[in-house]
Amino acid sequence: MSRQQDEDGVVLTAYFSNSEALPPAGGTRCADGATGSPASCKTGHRIVRSPARNARRKAALDRCASQDSLDELSLDDYWKEVENIHQSSGSDAEQQDEVQLKVPDEGEQEEAWLAEAGLATLFDESVAVPEDTMSLLSTLTRTQAAAVQRRVETVKQTLRKKNKQHQVPDVRDIFKPPSSQGEKLKGEALPAKRSENGKGEVSSDGQAGSVCENGEGIAARSETHVDLEASFSEQALVYKEGTKGGGAPSDADDKLPTFRIPREKTGTTKVGDLGPADMKKVQRLALIEMTALFDTASIDLKAHKAVKLKFKESGLFGVPLSTLLEQDQKRVPGTKVPLILQRLISRIEEEGLDTEGLLRIPGVATRVKAMCLELEVKFYEGTFAWETLKQHDAASVLKLFIRELPHPLLTVEHLSAFTSVLKLPTRKQQLQALNLLVLLLPQASRDTLKVLLEFFERVIDHKEQNKMTLNNVAMVMAPNIFMFKGFRHKISEQQEFNMASEMANIVRLLIRYQNLLWTIPKFIMDQVRKQNMENQKKMSRDRAMRKILKKMAYDREKSDKQEKNPAEGDGAQGFIRVQAPQFSKISMAVQLTNDLQASDILARFVNQESGHPVKREDISLYEVGGNISERCLDEEAYMKDLMELNPSADWVIRPVQR
Repeated sequence: MSRQQDEDGVVLTAYFSNSEALPPAGGTRCADGATGSPASCKTGHRIVRSPARNARRKAALDRCASQDSLDELSLDDYWKEVENIHQSSGSDAEQQDEVQLKVPDEGEQEEAWLAEAGLATLFDESVAVPEDTMSLLSTLTRTQAAAVQRRVETVKQTLRKKNKQHQVPDVRDIFKPPSSQGEKLKGEALPAKRSENGKGEVSSDGQAGSVCENGEGIAARSETHVDLEASFSEQALVYKEGTKGGGAPSDADDKLPTFRIPREKTGTTKVGDLGPADMKKVQRLALIEMTALFDTASIDLKAHKAVKLKFKESGLFGVPLSTLLEQDQKRVPGTKVPLILQRLISRIEEEGLDTEGLLRIPGVATRVKAMCLELEVKFYEGTFAWETLKQHDAASVLKLFIRELPHPLLTVEHLSAFTSVLKLPTRKQQLQALNLLVLLLPQASRDTLKVLLEFFERVIDHKEQNKMTLNNVAMVMAPNIFMFKGFRHKISEQQEFNMASEMANIVRLLIRYQNLLWTIPKFIMDQVRKQNMENQKKMSRDRAMRKILKKMAYDREKSDKQEKNPAEGDGAQGFIRVQAPQFSKISMAVQLTNDLQASDILARFVNQESGHPVKREDISLYEVGGNISERCLDEEAYMKDLMELNPSADWVIRPVQR
């Protein structure tokens, strides 16, 4: 679809080898199979060239490189969707800049990584030291600390090289054998022997199995537990050490195990349950943990960087998510997902999800183009006639909306990490990596992705009628999610074929395990609590040197003693005080028992609240203060265990924030 012709695309910078940065022999191949200069080829989408179909006839394809778990023939839907994308944009006269592949200065990627992790002070002393930098370092596991140290050493080596550019190198440095990261890890002590799932059980991930007839690949074996208490990278290191000498683990097969998270006494924490301050700590720890997990598997992530360019500042298509949400929040405060996307999904569902080929069968290209132009003008005015938008056309508009985002939904920064997930040796490690990557996404991307995945799951629920299985939906949507606007790789046909199956597999895993991916692992929550406690100790030490803070701390301590002592007395006597400042019943005392859960407190509050009738689903219980800023509690959390974990916390009932 034609957009503003003077609009720039996305420029990425990354680490690429010379072979990857060069076009294939014989010139750049266009989408129609012709070869020629890059300027002669269509741009605007990341082109997946149709000649790769010829590669599927080759018997000697190296498919294990992509850990392909989809049947080759089943990729037909993928290539058909790619053709539909090309045809829908075939009449566009718009020419956009191709991706510029640049090699950053040595050490630049590591510096950016340390800065994002909140550890810039480790290589730049001029940066103001955040209060929680040292507390963050004190909470790191062995593998996390090794990942940080590896990047600090790379940056320091780069700085030493820059400082010695005009000096004669020492001969011992020239002939010094390169150090091996593997040797460093080898010398480190390993924790007590545990299985990958952290429960002392033998993990069966990666074992060969048969494919179900419908292509879904749901495993028939028993559920597999996911250990959220131990660091994922520590589990992976133990798994790696356990497989030494026993042969390489089997490639992840087509079976998708049924993973289950054991219930925690203190409750499961989901994305959105924490306050902004603690969520920032979670993201920093998730970045370090994800990097450590890939380091353990010797996978080198090539970080991308989006150069800020001028994009449309208004409208619906080709507009950044952040801009769209700013527009929408002026009309509907609190909007977290673009209104146009929500309305398109509603329109598709209004016609029913039993339609055969839903999402796969494209709408009429000319009609879709006309509808998009009309939506741009009439959507916010509320004058668009939604009854005229046919179901398949609405699905095509939805896919075009995703595809035309200036930056990919999975973000430029983490796109290479998403595509590298399948290199991890087991399904469990792949799931753990995706869990961490979801935590790393910006809130707008994460919330939008969640709404899309939930919609895809509802489509799959009607697979008997619409013939859209998990594999079908994954293959149709993968090109739309990964082939974002203005992005084009110059790769060989073999790389292209592998990438196609990788993209489809990643989308398949995101849909299949979406209920687990928005969970914050308990070991990360424990690290956040420890950071907060360390920060509180530091503040206590600094009070003696800072008069103003000393007086504030004194007043706060005095107030806390007056307010906390009764509560502590209640706790010691088997009661807790629950606050409800936004309701007529301001507080209530609840007897503390071994079986008391958050849901019991909420049910009791609803029964006792008489001033303003409250619905049970409209309120939540929060843990506030102590070693956490604030946390919306899982209703199955046991209050006695929470009191032991955070004895200084307040317990507050608030309306649900939708």
